[in-house]
Amino acid sequence: MSTATVTRRTEGEPDAQQRRRMLTPLRMLLHGFLIVVALVWLFPIAWAVLTSLRSYDYTAANGYVSFGGWTLDNYVTAWRTAEFGQHFLNSVYITVPAVLLTLFLASCVAFVIARFSWKLNIVLLGVFTAANLLPQQALLIPLFRLFTEVPLPEFMSDSELLYDSYWGLILINVAFQCGFCVFVLSNYMKALPRDLYEAAMVDGASIWRQYWQVTMPLCRPALAALATLEVTWIYNEFFWATVLMRTGDKFPVTSSLNNLRGEFFTDNNLVSAGSVLVAIPTLVIFFMLQRHFVRGLTLGASKG
Repeated sequence: MSTATVTRRTEGEPDAQQRRRMLTPLRMLLHGFLIVVALVWLFPIAWAVLTSLRSYDYTAANGYVSFGGWTLDNYVTAWRTAEFGQHFLNSVYITVPAVLLTLFLASCVAFVIARFSWKLNIVLLGVFTAANLLPQQALLIPLFRLFTEVPLPEFMSDSELLYDSYWGLILINVAFQCGFCVFVLSNYMKALPRDLYEAAMVDGASIWRQYWQVTMPLCRPALAALATLEVTWIYNEFFWATVLMRTGDKFPVTSSLNNLRGEFFTDNNLVSAGSVLVAIPTLVIFFMLQRHFVRGLTLGASKG
């Protein structure tokens, strides 16, 4: 009887302390600040969704600060006008190979940096991460000239050049995204126990087996987190697609939003509907990989 009473008191004390801490002015101020920041962040998204569900005629007559004119025609018109079906496929052609190639190459480099104690490890890591520190606009002219001079077979590119081809966008995304992935994965792999590799060497495992069968399965949370980020970043990439592409049918879906803008007039309701449609795949992928994404970030933080 007395033991149960003591147990109930012991279990109840932290809850009471937590309730008291939640009522402190500082904690209430913190929660209020976080709520305001969340509302400020959500406002543009909610405004775009609200605008996309209203007809242009109603908002032109009553203004955007009004209530009414609900319709789904903007989504139908945006899908048909911008030809999102073809451009979504173009984004898949660019995003999927670029993400897979980026994670594979970055994991190979990270394995070498984390597994072997070479004097050039820091230099190698700095070279790969330097690409993330350079402004991409500074490399525009040399990369444009390079792409217009590198030939490709006709079955790989209609233009027979790296310019105006999917291969060019895949390579440019891999080049700019590898540095960040190498930085994250190398720090993650350094936290893995070295006893695993010593045991694998005793069993006669080669370097490739140590990488593929020992290291990669343990890096699944980090790879899932990076895959979520890379899919979002490469899918949303706009700058290089508009510079290194000239054929409208090859543009990824983000660049095809320009098709919804007129020369002298722009229907903001239509553009909002197109933006919402373009954002849906990244949201679906994030929620599908959310559990792995959060676990990867948490493990990376704890293993430092």
